[in-house]
Amino acid sequence: MDYIGWAWLFVIVVCIVIEATTMGLTTIWFGIGAIVAWITSGLGFRLEVQIFVFLVVSILCLVLTRPIAVKKLKIGKIRTNADSIIGECVKVITTINNINNEGTVKARGQIWSARSFNDEVIEKDEIVCVKEITGVRLIVERKK
Repeated sequence: MDYIGWAWLFVIVVCIVIEATTMGLTTIWFGIGAIVAWITSGLGFRLEVQIFVFLVVSILCLVLTRPIAVKKLKIGKIRTNADSIIGECVKVITTINNINNEGTVKARGQIWSARSFNDEVIEKDEIVCVKEITGVRLIVERKK
């Protein structure tokens, strides 16, 4: 095996190591392309052909299979139970005032920043219902 074959093996190993450490389905496609390029190297094809095969296989794998793999493996999404707070009624801990960017509520034993849904001021100790979550802030409205 010539030095080009060793170079493809090096690329394969680097892609596998990066993929193993990131777990983000970013380099595995290039690792597959490098495997096919390594095979073409072993069959005696010129370097230009190997690079072309590497690029074509990597791009095809990336375009055709990544969306399916991301969907099936749910890569990149960390699910929390925070969404289950939506609809619950909670107590206002400090007055909610959107203009001053103030207000907190206590939900399930945790203090959350809060904003009122319709920009009204909601006083301390009132009961509000959670309408939605935006970032780390609960959007609430007075309980009717």
